[in-house]
Amino acid sequence: MSKETTTEPGLEAVNYVELENMPSMDELLSSEVQSEFVAGSIIPGKIVEKRNDGVLVDIGYKAEGFVPAAEFKNFQEVNVNDELEVFLEEIENENNMPGISMQKADGIKAWNKITKEYGEGCIVTGLMKHRVKGGLIVDVEGVEAFLPGSQVDVGPVRDLDQYLNKEYELKILKINEERRNIVVSRRELLEESLKGKRTALLKEMEINQVRKGIVKNITDFGAFVDLGGVDGLLHITDMSWGRISHPSEMLEVGQELDIMVLDIDYDKERVSLGIKQQSENPWNNVEEKYPVKSVIKGRVVNIMPYGAFLELEEGVEGLVHVSEMSWTKRITKAGDVVSVGEEVEAVVLDISQDNRKISLGLRQINSNPWELLAEKYPTGSKIKGKVRNMTSYGAFVEIEDDIDGMIHVSDMSWTRKINNPNEVLKPGEEVEAIILDINADQQRISLGLKQLEMDPWGEIEKHYKVGDLVKGKITKIAGFGAFIELSNKIDGLIHISQISKDHVEKVKDVLALGDEIEARVIKIDKDERRIGLSIKAAQEDFTESELKTAEEEYVAALQPGDQLVAMGDVFGDHLDALDGAE
Repeated sequence: MSKETTTEPGLEAVNYVELENMPSMDELLSSEVQSEFVAGSIIPGKIVEKRNDGVLVDIGYKAEGFVPAAEFKNFQEVNVNDELEVFLEEIENENNMPGISMQKADGIKAWNKITKEYGEGCIVTGLMKHRVKGGLIVDVEGVEAFLPGSQVDVGPVRDLDQYLNKEYELKILKINEERRNIVVSRRELLEESLKGKRTALLKEMEINQVRKGIVKNITDFGAFVDLGGVDGLLHITDMSWGRISHPSEMLEVGQELDIMVLDIDYDKERVSLGIKQQSENPWNNVEEKYPVKSVIKGRVVNIMPYGAFLELEEGVEGLVHVSEMSWTKRITKAGDVVSVGEEVEAVVLDISQDNRKISLGLRQINSNPWELLAEKYPTGSKIKGKVRNMTSYGAFVEIEDDIDGMIHVSDMSWTRKINNPNEVLKPGEEVEAIILDINADQQRISLGLKQLEMDPWGEIEKHYKVGDLVKGKITKIAGFGAFIELSNKIDGLIHISQISKDHVEKVKDVLALGDEIEARVIKIDKDERRIGLSIKAAQEDFTESELKTAEEEYVAALQPGDQLVAMGDVFGDHLDALDGAE
């Protein structure tokens, strides 16, 4: 049959589509029932059946709701026909039953009671339930409140577990309706009760007065001591004149003390306490007990990279710096020489009573070997030893007992400019040297190689004169010339301008290492220790005037003198390498 509108005589038009969409009688009855319930409200109910895991509750709906046994404080005492109030979470859940909760109803009723009957500043009783970060959760009239750790007691509390499952009177500090949370305090009530007693006790106290106290709490920095209603702070630095790493080394909670009042702040109601002040300060007569240069015995109590601290007596410590641990060895770590707990002898080097510092020395227990060496080897003495170490500026030669002397490069040759000691010496080589100087205070010994021989430049005029023909072997080539080894280990310099009458572009194009050459002496500079040579002046027909001209050319070419020769010595080999690469 077509679903369309028809009209018969005497009847109004009927819309069949609307008729099909009309609700049934059951749906209409259900809708009427549901309209009496509102999700999110508290409604009364009666227990109609008790099971092992909970109860069925009749709330007047077409189906009963279920409340788990866990929501009852004592499920065994629950009976059928008991009346209760529940919170309607939803009218029908997935099981076609109303979703209800007795626990939530109790919570809402408790919250309403707290907010209506109590307010901020009111006193309530709370049960400490469990710990959370920063404090405790407290049950107040069925509502969970937060008790911050700082509000548990008048002083710092290290162990909050000692308060669990106990009831205390608390003060409501803050109620937040939106977040539905409450903050409470026990400390404020304690402070109020102690305020009068504390004020009277503070007035009774006097600075430097010794009173009885009980250790209430121990921290890393000190201890809080109960003086009978007022807590005072005993700082770790005021416990003993000696070294203490932690207050627990001296004190324990509950310990009774005789303690001195050091300071009182009446405005902040704070008291500073001390134990060590009841005995004499050991630093008062430390200069008399430990005079400079005296030998003392001490126990190593602390080791740092830079030295070790010795306890001479309780409260008095001295420092042995690493530089004062050995005469001959370079000590980089104090722990390589001494260990904590070891008893050692030391010499008092210096005392600063005002700064409470005592400088000690271990090495001073024995004679200074540097002073003994100065007596044994006066300046000019000859020694023999092995080369132990080399640096860019010299070589260290062992003399005796791990004591080295240094031969500086400037003291290795009278005639040659030594740029690196490896040009003359090798590690492990045994050499003879002359003692030039011993500085016991700075622990330095200067040695010399060249002083084993006479300085040939002292009588150079006996060996060479301007105009002499000489022969020698080329030992070094630089960009500006070549060095020739002459007799008496003296070097002469042939400047590039004196190699040939013709222009010479590069020295290595004409001369080579090891070549035997003949040259004429054209310049002797005793102050600069230089002999200027000329190959082109070695010709037999070379006149006196030409010799003079060659000398002037040589002098002009070497301006500013020292610089050219020094640079040649340093960079000659490098220039040769560059030339060879072309």
